[in-house]
Amino acid sequence: MARAMKVAIVDDEQDMRQSISQWLALSGFDTETFASAEEALKSIGPDYPGVVVSDIKMPGMDGMAFLKRLMSVDSGLPVVMITGHGDVPMAVEAMRVGAYDFLEKPFNPDRMTELAKRASQSRRMTLDNRALRKELSDGSTIMKKLIGASPAMERLREDILDLGQADGHVLIDGETGTGKTLVAHALHAVGPRAGKKFAVISCAAFSEEMLAQRLFGPIEEGGQIPLVEEARSGTLVLEDVEALSHALQSRLLTFINDQGTPAETRIIAICNDHEQGRTVEDALRPDLYYRLAALKITLPPLRSRGEDILSLFARLAEQFAEEYGCEAPQVTAQEAAQLLQAPWPGNVRQLINVAERAVLQNRRGSGSIASLLMAENEEAGPVMTTEGKPLKDYVESFEKMLIDNTMRRHKGSITAVMEELCLPRRTLNEKMAKYSLQRADYL
Repeated sequence: MARAMKVAIVDDEQDMRQSISQWLALSGFDTETFASAEEALKSIGPDYPGVVVSDIKMPGMDGMAFLKRLMSVDSGLPVVMITGHGDVPMAVEAMRVGAYDFLEKPFNPDRMTELAKRASQSRRMTLDNRALRKELSDGSTIMKKLIGASPAMERLREDILDLGQADGHVLIDGETGTGKTLVAHALHAVGPRAGKKFAVISCAAFSEEMLAQRLFGPIEEGGQIPLVEEARSGTLVLEDVEALSHALQSRLLTFINDQGTPAETRIIAICNDHEQGRTVEDALRPDLYYRLAALKITLPPLRSRGEDILSLFARLAEQFAEEYGCEAPQVTAQEAAQLLQAPWPGNVRQLINVAERAVLQNRRGSGSIASLLMAENEEAGPVMTTEGKPLKDYVESFEKMLIDNTMRRHKGSITAVMEELCLPRRTLNEKMAKYSLQRADYL
């Protein structure tokens, strides 16, 4: 359940601020009151986890001056202004300065609650977006999202660290659902442009005319600038680059050539078209392809990542179980083998869907992972890949997953894990060393 948003109530009249506080508290808000703007400014800083309700007419710093100070501290903070009768022109000016909305006295308490709820939703979205941007600009954080100990994932992480430091444009290729946009974020986050603008656009989501305007301008809507300008000195990600028309490919090539070396704006092109017998090289004019593919990363399909499938499934199931407030499903040896053998045409994106549905099934106490896999792949035929593996590989993968899951559930308690798995300490230590499992990771 989401934590209640704060509401800071600022009014020099004690009865007014107390009545507003009591009403909003009954509506589920976490309220705090201040008798003056000066007092409130001591507690309200950037990323304040809530919204502000303030009177306009107050002694000392009035509401308008208070609003301007708040906007200079955090321009995304929703501030609802309370005005007296006949102060509508002042309220309009407050909206121009940046107020979220205003209420005219005497106001309906339900209207106050409605405004507070809408402002809180807006604030939560703003704070979530800020947290996401911060996370995506943190190289160490985003690299941790690229989970997996398979050789393919080890190489991918090494490639990201190497190419992230380079200045050349990058082409990211791979099957659908393998995480290409996440890798683009990682390339930006681990390189020298990490603190600069990161802009993403899907070339398949717009008409040719709209895409041309969004990329190169001119844009008629006020305040917007073309993405090639917005991403200057940063990174511009072109998803579905194969959807670019010949004319737009020419304009993009001209833009790249005009930048010179090193490029001021780095282009990361993502190819998502994998029709039978068709490659991104077929879709792009050769001169543009070779400029974009100077540095290239091809993401591994999930089916080639071996035991990563089990560790990913376990992490995802754990996350969904926490979200839905239930237990994560326990994977049997047979189900582990089926997860490893499934073809996964939708790759990690498909695995996410299966993990969520497995948790929901487990909450209801019905269904199985095997039935989910059959349903996911019934159009593609049997749930088996064409490549078999030695029994030893399946056994070791299941054993590692079982120890990993048990360690997570018991938060690194060796004694509890020994008891549940009926293993002597020495055997458990040997197996953890064999599978590179560190107790510190579970504490």
